[in-house]
Amino acid sequence: MFGRLLIMLYAITSYAVFLGSFVWAVGFVGNYNYLTAKSIDVGVSGTVTEAVVVDVLLLALFAAQHSVMARPAFKRWFTRIIPAAAERSTYVLLSSVILLLLFWQWRPIPIPVWRVEGVAAAVLTGVHWLGWLIALSSTYMIDHFDLFGLRQAVLALRGTDATAQPFKTPLLYRLVRHPLMLGFLLAFWATPEMSVGHLLFAVLSTAYILIGLQLEERDLIVEFGESYRRYRQRVPMLLPRLIGGRRTEETETSARGMR
Repeated sequence: MFGRLLIMLYAITSYAVFLGSFVWAVGFVGNYNYLTAKSIDVGVSGTVTEAVVVDVLLLALFAAQHSVMARPAFKRWFTRIIPAAAERSTYVLLSSVILLLLFWQWRPIPIPVWRVEGVAAAVLTGVHWLGWLIALSSTYMIDHFDLFGLRQAVLALRGTDATAQPFKTPLLYRLVRHPLMLGFLLAFWATPEMSVGHLLFAVLSTAYILIGLQLEERDLIVEFGESYRRYRQRVPMLLPRLIGGRRTEETETSARGMR
């Protein structure tokens, strides 16, 4: 029982660190300095070359950890070392810590790329916030607490093994296969003031998302087989097929958020 309580405490701590990193992410990307003192365009900056090198390395570190730890082979190996109920929380904790490191050590490159005002600025700001809303809400459309390791810890506390989540396509998952990533892309790109540093972040993050989704979908096909193949044929990856698209079936089994 003591070990189960430790796993529960560990999961809660990991989730708290995630919440902190998420709030900083919103402030970081949007330059909302009432949320964070340091953001994508605000902070100590050196030469452009130094900034590019540091920023690329920080993003590469996050991409490597995020992708390697998400692969089934790594999970099988990792759960020989730690309890299976703590695997997801560890993934969430390390991802969040690396994100916090990225935000802390990011080197701004505040050279302007574009700046718009008036109605255009209001529209872009609205799309930006819509992106964060889509990203957060899509986690609740599947299983928010499973995605961030709390469900596994609660089941372990009860002495119950976690079972695999069923495959289904609720709400936004009927429009795109990865609404979580769509939300991030909208939040990253929709800004009335785009700097070189922000553009670097958006371009590299987009490249990572597109590569990472290919790896994730390969794993989902292995896990769910023909059901996921049919889902891929009907539903686009990121851009909704709003006109002339086929309707998804009511009882489809869920694309999970990116791991």
